[in-house]
Amino acid sequence: MELFGLTIGRTKTLNSVDGNRGWFPLIHEAATGNWQSNIEVNEQQVLSFHAVFACMTLIASDIAKLRVKLVAKNNGIWQEVENAAFSTVLRKPNHYQTRIQFWENWVLSKLSTGNTYTLKGRDNRNVVKALYVLDPHRVRPMVSDDGAVWYELRSDHLASVSEETVMVPASEIIHDRFNCLHHPLVGLSPIYACGLAATQGLRIQNNSTSFFANSSRPGGLLVAPGRIDEANATRLKEYWEENYTGSSSGKIAVLGDGLKYEGLAVTPVDAQLIEQLKWTAEVVCSTFHVPPYKIGVGSLPSYNNVQALNVEYYRQYLQSHIEAAEVCLDEGLKTGEALGTEFDVENLLRMDSVTQMDVLEKSKSVLTLDERRRKLEAPSIPGGDTVYLQQQDHSIEAIAARDAQLIQEAKNPPQEAPAPVNDNDAELQAQRALVTMMKGLTDV
Repeated sequence: MELFGLTIGRTKTLNSVDGNRGWFPLIHEAATGNWQSNIEVNEQQVLSFHAVFACMTLIASDIAKLRVKLVAKNNGIWQEVENAAFSTVLRKPNHYQTRIQFWENWVLSKLSTGNTYTLKGRDNRNVVKALYVLDPHRVRPMVSDDGAVWYELRSDHLASVSEETVMVPASEIIHDRFNCLHHPLVGLSPIYACGLAATQGLRIQNNSTSFFANSSRPGGLLVAPGRIDEANATRLKEYWEENYTGSSSGKIAVLGDGLKYEGLAVTPVDAQLIEQLKWTAEVVCSTFHVPPYKIGVGSLPSYNNVQALNVEYYRQYLQSHIEAAEVCLDEGLKTGEALGTEFDVENLLRMDSVTQMDVLEKSKSVLTLDERRRKLEAPSIPGGDTVYLQQQDHSIEAIAARDAQLIQEAKNPPQEAPAPVNDNDAELQAQRALVTMMKGLTDV
């Protein structure tokens, strides 16, 4: 069997992972005994709950808008580079998706099922030329007797998988997964934990829709003055429902034989649907690790610091997904130790204009003028490749040399020089005259 130029042979027995944990059926129980109580979590319906939909699309869109860079380590610093073997597929993953669509698909698959299966497409040189995110419900992890990991794929014409079933080794699949509570090859979606709350929220909305479709009126009672048999009671009930409920609600009813209609009032406790609906949305946010205010549930934090909010959102809710995707790409594309992939998170962490200018002003002794201008998407200028300092600032080397000289002088103080001779001293002049006289006598 051959797939994308790779010859695949099944030489060992392959064992499927636990299907009950990896392959969720369409309808499953959120807790033990719920099936007997008619409490079922429909995975497809749960995706339509507003909080689930908002959390998933928020995370997916925020990650998808970040550009993926190919970086290389230069003097210990990762800098963006170009490489024909990797840069092309990072810019255009496949023939039918843009970069943003590809990453939205990647993240949504991971959030909805706990797993993202990406198939590699290779060219004649065995270089990865395309990446295809597969339908997670049509992929099954397999483990051979010797522990090797394989994947069973069902047909997917977009990914050029034309056979009904095909086995591929783990080297041809990039498998991004999280919440592997039961098996290391099978991730779990946050829906596993919030499915019951989302189902409750959907039922609250359905009940509210039915209530308001009945002119916001609850049910009522038809009271007869005496005893009536079951047949008459059924006939009166059907007649009332047919003529005075639903779209016919509000019509004038004519009652005889002492019949009287008494409407049922809604208690204050039963009327707290908004609070219940808000609680279910908050539960969903907690399982997706998304702050409620991000999807319109709850109020915005009181402090006015855009950067602090974005940093918290990135660190607590996005960073784990971004780091996991980077590692999966590095290992899947086999970039090696010298190259790697990195999401450009600078736009995500962008500060407000006042804070940004203040930070750039304080960084002028660290960054060159061109580096600071690039933060503002401004071009380079002549002389902008130099770090500027004020004149009174001194280099570390100069300060260290000065300190070393002072220490040396303290250890070896200079010797005191002899006092200078004063030619005007009278005693010295008398001594010089005596020497001259003695010299004259000697000459005679």
